[in-house]
Amino acid sequence: MVKTTGSWHDIRDHEGNLHRCRLKGKFKIKGLKVTNPIAVGDHVLVELENQHGTGVIYHILPRQNYIIRTSVKHPEIGNILASNIDQAILVATLAQPKTSLGFIDRYLVSAETFRIPVVLVINKVDIYNNQQMKELNATLQMYQGIGYKALATSFTEHTGLVELRAQLDHKISLLSGHSGVGKSTLLNLLIPEGKQKINPISGFSLKGVHTTSFAEMFQLDPDSYIIDTPGIKELGLMGIGNEELSHYFPEMRALMGLCKYHNCTHVHEPKCAVMEAISNTIPESRYLSYLSMLENSDNRR
Repeated sequence: MVKTTGSWHDIRDHEGNLHRCRLKGKFKIKGLKVTNPIAVGDHVLVELENQHGTGVIYHILPRQNYIIRTSVKHPEIGNILASNIDQAILVATLAQPKTSLGFIDRYLVSAETFRIPVVLVINKVDIYNNQQMKELNATLQMYQGIGYKALATSFTEHTGLVELRAQLDHKISLLSGHSGVGKSTLLNLLIPEGKQKINPISGFSLKGVHTTSFAEMFQLDPDSYIIDTPGIKELGLMGIGNEELSHYFPEMRALMGLCKYHNCTHVHEPKCAVMEAISNTIPESRYLSYLSMLENSDNRR
C-alpha cells in the first residue's frame, strides 16, 4: 500500500498501476490494539472492481516489521506509522522547533524492537549559533559512538543532501520527525513533482505546523522509496515491558549478562554493569531517557 486517506487506500500492483481500495470487514493484529489495521508499506491481496476502477482489500500479508506509537489520548491503543521498511530516517532539529533527546531515544527504541536501522538527520544547521553548533557536534558524536548513522544537514542550503541521498538508495525508508523539522522540504528536493505543502513555523510556540495529513510512499527511482508521515508531536512506546527495555539500547545490550543479578533493572541494584558504565560507554542522557521510559511504563500499568 502506498497511501492511506482514512477509509480509502491506494494500492500499487506489480505492474506499477494504482488502485483505490477499501477494506473488506475488520482486520485485527494479534496482541495489538491499533487505530489503523492497515498501514503504508503493507502487502495486501485485493479483489478489483473493474466497473468502478476500485478494489477491496481482503487480506493483509504478514509484516516483516513496523514502527508503532501509542495514541496520545489512549496509551493502550497504537498507531502504526509504516510497515515492511528497510530503514527509518528521523529528522530532528536543535532549534525551530527543538527536538529533545528523549524524543529521539524513544524513536530509536521503537525501531530497535524490530532491529530497524535508523539514520538520525539533524537539520537546519544553517541557523545554529555557536552554542548550538557545539551541541550539534556533541549529539552527532554521541549517537555515532553508539553505532547509529547521524548526519548534519540544511535542506534550505542543500548541506549534507548528497550523503543523505546515498543512504536512501535501494531501500524503502520511513521519514519521521516533529512538524516543522523540514520533512516536506526534503521531499520537495528529492521529488520536485511531489509538491509537498510547506508551512512556516508558528511564531507563538516556535513549533511546526502540520503539513502532511496522511502517510504516503513516494518513488525516488526504480528500487528506492520513501514514506512520508504526518509530524509526530509525542511518541509513546507500545508493547515493551520493563524487563526488556534495556535490550533496545545497544550500549546497554552490549553489557547483558555482566550485572550481578540476572534480572537487574539497572536502577538501584549493586554491581550493576550498566550503572557502572554511565558517562563511559553509556551517555548520561541516554540513561536518563531509559529511566524516563521505565517511569512512564510504570504509570500505564
